[in-house]
Amino acid sequence: MSSTAAFDAIHDQLTASWAETPLMFENDPLPALVDQETFVYVEIFGDQAMQDTFGDPGHNEWVEEGAAYLHVMVPDGTGSREARAIAGRLSLLFREVSLGTMQFTGISIGNGDPGQSFPNYFAMTVTLAWNRRDTI
Repeated sequence: MSSTAAFDAIHDQLTASWAETPLMFENDPLPALVDQETFVYVEIFGDQAMQDTFGDPGHNEWVEEGAAYLHVMVPDGTGSREARAIAGRLSLLFREVSLGTMQFTGISIGNGDPGQSFPNYFAMTVTLAWNRRDTI
């Protein structure tokens, strides 16, 4: 899992800038959906934290790297075009954007998968690669 700072940066960017569909974050209650309405399920992971500078203890810079997965969940059988369009609009919220010391280093709109935790849904996933610098 990512640090709280990384989670908060992505969470706050999404909740402040996205109103097209309901958002659901890890372990949130399922939003009140009407007739299998489209929504975005968000997972935020920090893969590792590495020391980037070496000096006096307590004055070094650390780099946390991770990925966020923005799963655009659309009802099964409705095709993938609309999910791809929504994914494209979502990706623009992070393109060439810095959130404090967080940088986005890559964005991918990948293959859809059945909505594993969400029966009767299809997922089109936006993957955001990120890093965040922290001086400890």
